[in-house]
Amino acid sequence: MRLSFSTNAFVNYPVSEAVEKIGAIGYEGVELLADAPHLYTRALKRSDIDELKAAVSRAGVKVCNINANTVRGCYGSEVWDPLFEPSLSNPDPVARAWMAEYVKKCIDLAFEVGSPNISVNSGKIMPDTAPEDALGIFKDSLREVLAHAATKGVRIGVEYEPGLLIESCEELSTLIYEIGSPLLGANLDLGHSHVMGEDPETVARSLSGRVFHIHAGDIKGRDHFHLIPGLGDMNFRSILKLYDNGSYKGYFTVELYTCPDEPEYAAKEAFNFLKGIKL
Repeated sequence: MRLSFSTNAFVNYPVSEAVEKIGAIGYEGVELLADAPHLYTRALKRSDIDELKAAVSRAGVKVCNINANTVRGCYGSEVWDPLFEPSLSNPDPVARAWMAEYVKKCIDLAFEVGSPNISVNSGKIMPDTAPEDALGIFKDSLREVLAHAATKGVRIGVEYEPGLLIESCEELSTLIYEIGSPLLGANLDLGHSHVMGEDPETVARSLSGRVFHIHAGDIKGRDHFHLIPGLGDMNFRSILKLYDNGSYKGYFTVELYTCPDEPEYAAKEAFNFLKGIKL
């Protein structure tokens, strides 16, 4: 099991410092937040990327994913909503085009830093938009960004989430099949799957071979709030064992954006808990 940690817990630190702290704890990989205050790609300079690559090298970690699930930087440093807009399913062609270009920049960043994939979400269904229309828009947007991804050899993992257009394993597996691109797969958030009440074995079977990256955070009950692994109800030993058969070769990234005030503590606790699991 290769463990990684997402910098979205370290939003009170510069991204390069976050990377080095994550590496010092013992993580093999790091997921980079492609948003303010870390790597808002529309504002990145060549010097920013060079500094980041140097930090990754010093930390001795691999970049395992570029997290493009949010674009809060679009609204300015003091504004944090709407959380998932603009999205690739937005019916407004201007907003949608903005996001498509942003995703392409994230693909370029992934190529620069050696990340095999980026993650995106489907966005919320907007008022006055029928779900089937939103889904059609999303498919068209995915085809556009996948064409760019093909030029860089970078994969796109869609993360399903409760309350979004694509919110279940079944919906995502259908989408992946219909698009039919080898560069389209899943950024599987185990906590989201738990909140949806999905059977882990069914999820592993449905997405077999198409899970590009995994987010690991614990959940108490069905409350969608990321906890340090070991503090919720999820059976990590049985879940992680499903992906320990050679079919999944990626990282298990602990995503604890809920812990910005104590990211090092959260990262250490998660690391020690997950490393202690005997598969």
